[in-house]
Amino acid sequence: MISEEQFQNELDLIIANAVREDVGDGDHSSLACIPASAQGKAKLLVKDEGILAGVDFAKQVFNYVDPKLTMEILLEDGAKVKYGDIAFYVEGSSQSILKAERLVLNAMQRMSAIATKTQDFVSILDGTGTKILDTRKTTPGIRALEKWAVKIGGGENHRFALYDMVMLKDNHIDFAGGIAKAIQKTKDYLSEKGKDLKIIVEARDLKEVDEILKAGGVYRILLDNFDYDETREAVKRIGDKCLTESSGGITEDTIRKYAECGVDYISSGALTHSVYNMDLSLKAV
Repeated sequence: MISEEQFQNELDLIIANAVREDVGDGDHSSLACIPASAQGKAKLLVKDEGILAGVDFAKQVFNYVDPKLTMEILLEDGAKVKYGDIAFYVEGSSQSILKAERLVLNAMQRMSAIATKTQDFVSILDGTGTKILDTRKTTPGIRALEKWAVKIGGGENHRFALYDMVMLKDNHIDFAGGIAKAIQKTKDYLSEKGKDLKIIVEARDLKEVDEILKAGGVYRILLDNFDYDETREAVKRIGDKCLTESSGGITEDTIRKYAECGVDYISSGALTHSVYNMDLSLKAV
């Protein structure tokens, strides 16, 4: 994953762009009927059940829109919530609260949904020693928020983007002329560029697992679309030579069975691309 500084820069970009997109040259609905001097207070009301996420992000949004806004936080990120819970109060300029409202809700509704789904997967894996990973199958422009939500839900982050880890998938391997060539070319490239990046290689069958092990120097082998028997055999062959990851259409119904095959990680795009927003509202009080 990227550094904390890089991650914060991603968040800053998201906030600035989202406010630009939503506010433009002004929130004319509020400007038209609410005096600039008006002060108000609002609460973040939970109208659903699950894992709350995005409170810390909301704090950053309110501060960006108006540093004079103050928050009273009642529930932190990662809290289990139910209908009727109040996550926080925000107080200050009424115009500023309304300007920030939609961005806060859009982000928190989606982040909470992702955190909730992740926690469901984590619960299923309890006791196996296998960790759940996200993927790059995220909403363009807000990847940092979605990966943050996975962490809040108890999951682990895969690489953030194309630049912070090498992942050789089927197309890379085929275009490079095979596994051995793809891995060697990658090692040469990283050495030439002076980059210290971990290498993950995808295997489509047990033969390719053997080829990857023979080439060596790999951080993790991704077992793509293996069945249970193939996964167990792959884990046995790999041993402690490198880490293992299962992927490919794994669902809530199958994830524990794959974990019981002994893999270190299971990655799922569904954590971020197949969620329904948690119902949250920001209501004046």
